[in-house]
Amino acid sequence: MCDCYPAAPDRSKAGVHTVCVDEMTGVQAKERIAPTRPMRPGQTEKVEFEYKRHGTQCLIGNFAVATGQAIAPTVQATRGEKDFATHIEQTVATDPEAGWIFVADNLTTHTSATLVLWVASLCGIAAESLGEKGKSGILKSVATRKAFLTDASCTFREFVGRAVMVVRSK
Repeated sequence: MCDCYPAAPDRSKAGVHTVCVDEMTGVQAKERIAPTRPMRPGQTEKVEFEYKRHGTQCLIGNFAVATGQAIAPTVQATRGEKDFATHIEQTVATDPEAGWIFVADNLTTHTSATLVLWVASLCGIAAESLGEKGKSGILKSVATRKAFLTDASCTFREFVGRAVMVVRSK
């Protein structure tokens, strides 16, 4: 992890994106009930303090370490394992020929069965050979999924350790 961030600019030049990814839940969607009044001579701008609530959303965001820019954020109502795997897939689709390193926390969705199935498909591994979630094979538990995702023999691998998830496609 300590070597990952300083190496990001050089990796970026070589076509590998180093990205921090995290979720923010419970983001309130609010709308002001009155328009903001612009500044006038001798008066400040007037912003309405009352708002109408429109529920909450979840933000899954990516921060490119080398450039400091946000990449392909996802805003939606949920952040389950399918949502996270879809977010990673959509992020990689923004530059499918590049390598990708994702740094994330240890949320269990970062080692989900859905993510394993997607990574396995990139590696040419049949879904039937992965077992059944919660019962057998690679999909049995977080530990078995983590072991699969850290296997360097796959060209698209994931390493999940203390506060880090690394996914590479090259």
